[in-house]
Amino acid sequence: MSIRIYITGGTFDKEYNELNGELYFKSTHLPEMLALRRSRAKVDLTTLMMIDSLDMTPFDREKIAKKCQKTAENQIIITHGTDTMVETARVLAEEIKDKTIVLTGAMVPYKFGSSDGLFNLGSALAFVQTLPLGVYIAMNGRYFQWNNVRKNKKIGEFEEIK
Repeated sequence: MSIRIYITGGTFDKEYNELNGELYFKSTHLPEMLALRRSRAKVDLTTLMMIDSLDMTPFDREKIAKKCQKTAENQIIITHGTDTMVETARVLAEEIKDKTIVLTGAMVPYKFGSSDGLFNLGSALAFVQTLPLGVYIAMNGRYFQWNNVRKNKKIGEFEEIK
């Protein structure tokens, strides 16, 4: 069975507008990222939304949870903005017990060239295939239990709480 990847936007997929200096969404970079890194894992991509996680609503999180519940795949990766990734993980953990779900994102947009997105995506692909059922966050080469992680904005990394 393949790995389902749900795309929700976040820094992973942001682009830079050179005219006004703003970041924006055009389309997902995931197919390019997977091809560039020669991933051979069988995946199915679905774009659910292209938004900044700070703009994500409870309705958006519920939509993600419903899609995860309904999909036939038991291994799911969700690309997500880092600012509210833990909030979405909490909703998923409360509602889904029979799948392995890994949320991942990037601190720097993929199109910037110096992004951590490729590394985080590769890590998420490995973790989703090896971790037991549950909800996890994969960032900075590590995986974290959904309820024992936070984003440390001072150093730009995720870390365990305890």
